Amino acid sequence: MVSGEIRTERRGGALWITVDRRSARNAMTFAMYDRIAAICRDANADRTVRAVVLTGANEAFVAGTDIAQFADFNTAEQAVAYERRMDAWLGAIEDVTVPTVAALRGPVVGGGLAIAAACDLRVAAPSARFGVPVARTLGNCFSAANLVRLAALVGLGRVKELVFTARLIDAREALAIGLVSEVVATDEKLVPRVDELVGELGSYAPLTLRATKEMLRRIRARMLPDESADLVALCYTSADFREGVRAFLERRPPVWKGE
Repeated sequence: MVSGEIRTERRGGALWITVDRRSARNAMTFAMYDRIAAICRDANADRTVRAVVLTGANEAFVAGTDIAQFADFNTAEQAVAYERRMDAWLGAIEDVTVPTVAALRGPVVGGGLAIAAACDLRVAAPSARFGVPVARTLGNCFSAANLVRLAALVGLGRVKELVFTARLIDAREALAIGLVSEVVATDEKLVPRVDELVGELGSYAPLTLRATKEMLRRIRARMLPDESADLVALCYTSADFREGVRAFLERRPPVWKGE
């Protein structure tokens, strides 16, 4: 089914969700996040769905959140509301009761990396590039939930290194640090391998997979701090963040002042 920039397709027992926004390397608008979350919630009501796959068209997965969405951010309330919505959107992916697989190629950056981390398994093509470059680009921050999702995969030290250096890593390094489950030999082999993988998952005991997912989700939830809104507000209401957004839209390097 085609619905704007989010497409769905049934391939056997798997529901494929494809981000398709060629003009922006699949950068996500808030409406696109909403749509994916709604599809994930609906999938839980369909007993014929044995796996959900998230992927991107146009040689990209997701190149973050569309920066234009932040152009009018000025208050702490806006910042906190956005991160809570983001946590709800990604929570809908995590709450899918069947296995979820991220099929990754091209940029898997910022919000794209958050989406991938919310999935159960991540299969990457050689072209995939991963990172959280916000210290270099916008001056905002990941939410506590997103940081915990990443830390559960690669550890606290590696998350710090990725954020502090703002660098992008390739698929092989992502595999070495545990960020992805496997890397296929060529980009052309990504979809066939994921088809094969979801076929395998669909042949296994569904309650075993469901119980394991839910137990690990509960463990991750206990890792979250009681409150982090003050830190989100610190970044999103700063002059640096407004400078980062302006600089991105004007296609120039930002000038950071630490205020």
